[in-house]
Amino acid sequence: MQTWLHVPVSENNDNTDFESFDLIIIGSGSGNSIPDYLKNWKIAIVERGVYGGTCLNVGCIPSKMFVLPADAALAARNNDKLNIDTQFNGADFGAIRDRVFGRIDSISEGGRDYRATGSENITLFEGTARFVGDKQFVVEMNNESAQRHITAPKVLLAAGARPVVPPIPGLVETGFHTSDTIMRLPELPKRLGIIGGGFIAVEMGHVFSGLGSDVTLINRSMGLLRGFDQDITERFGEIFAKRVDLRFGHVPTNVERTADGIVITNGGERIVVDELLVATGREPNSDLLDVEQGGLECTSRRTVKVDDTMATNVEGVWAIGDIANSYQLKHLANAEATVAFWNLSHPGEERRQSYKAIPGAVFSNPQVASVGLTEQDARAQGLPISVGTRDYAGTAYGWAIVDETSFAKVIVNTETGLFVGAHILGPQAATLIQPIIQAMELDTPAATVARSVFYIHPALTEVVENAILEALVEPDPEPAVAPS
Repeated sequence: MQTWLHVPVSENNDNTDFESFDLIIIGSGSGNSIPDYLKNWKIAIVERGVYGGTCLNVGCIPSKMFVLPADAALAARNNDKLNIDTQFNGADFGAIRDRVFGRIDSISEGGRDYRATGSENITLFEGTARFVGDKQFVVEMNNESAQRHITAPKVLLAAGARPVVPPIPGLVETGFHTSDTIMRLPELPKRLGIIGGGFIAVEMGHVFSGLGSDVTLINRSMGLLRGFDQDITERFGEIFAKRVDLRFGHVPTNVERTADGIVITNGGERIVVDELLVATGREPNSDLLDVEQGGLECTSRRTVKVDDTMATNVEGVWAIGDIANSYQLKHLANAEATVAFWNLSHPGEERRQSYKAIPGAVFSNPQVASVGLTEQDARAQGLPISVGTRDYAGTAYGWAIVDETSFAKVIVNTETGLFVGAHILGPQAATLIQPIIQAMELDTPAATVARSVFYIHPALTEVVENAILEALVEPDPEPAVAPS
């Protein structure tokens, strides 16, 4: 049976003004998931913002709680295809906001209070930490004009990322929202502008257009969801353009506030909105930590370099989540935290994080889910592949929901028989893709997934089954010789 290994508090004779801990954790998102086997360690947690991290407070969870009412509002407008008469008569945005954050804020506050007062072995520092030496930090406290100096032989960096603010003239002076603030608006804006074309842009574009705003989305590239499979991006753009005014191929050259509203100058045109969301990506908080002062190496994207044990180039320092990878996915950060906590407390018994099948989903409407390589990337790598595609409309459940646009696509290596990737656009996409995620991680052949298990009829999972079977189509066998 594995047991935790206690690390004695270090004695720092050269820096007697540094308070010493067994472990310092920077960030309270996935870094807050401290396992029970560390309950006898003296631990410091440093959090510069709201307790609980991005996902809980400003990301995955609240955004999905807004997506569901937007889905319901959109369905109410389109139920005529089911031959029933429903209407959307408007949304009480303030009530939705209060319901969402009434729950989330209490969870965040409860977590903060527990760590501040209820954990005997944990000290919470609310402020911004930065390296001043090898595993040494100064913390600029949020609510007091004071600094705290802390050190430990073990450090876990889980400080996350923050919204990118592009250098558009007038943007800062005019005022704008990011994903950190847009969901807390006091009321639904009549006109919303969005700059960006990724996950956040299209999810919030769906939320606000679904609830009744006129949304204009401006993106510098010629499409949405860059990096996804081309069939997905093209179909998604066609569907989304029916609800959102899409302006591609330009970066705004100026933003200013006038009596008419916020004026965005974009490729020679003038777009006027009431509120503006900037959703041009998120950048790791490594610079705020002065990681170079701690001897840490970073990638070209400024994420802290780690290996698959989550260790950095500095002995005794691990990093996880958005500060350490470019996926920016909560489920990956949680998995990395599990690996890092084990490894920092069990020297010589290292566990490793797999990156073989990292899935992601976009909870817009239509929903999108993806894992593995796109068809374009697989072909660019010269892989021998077979592609299977099945429209929802080709299944019984697809008939039931009268779906004419959604599809599942799988990519199989014809030499190994293993999945290379999968991409689904449509209702329940993030759920439907799960069997393929599992198969890719466990090296289960595509033929086994398609032919060796039951798929409930007429469930929507049949769209995945049929897409796989299409990718596995083999030449017809030679006709049997008739008996003489």
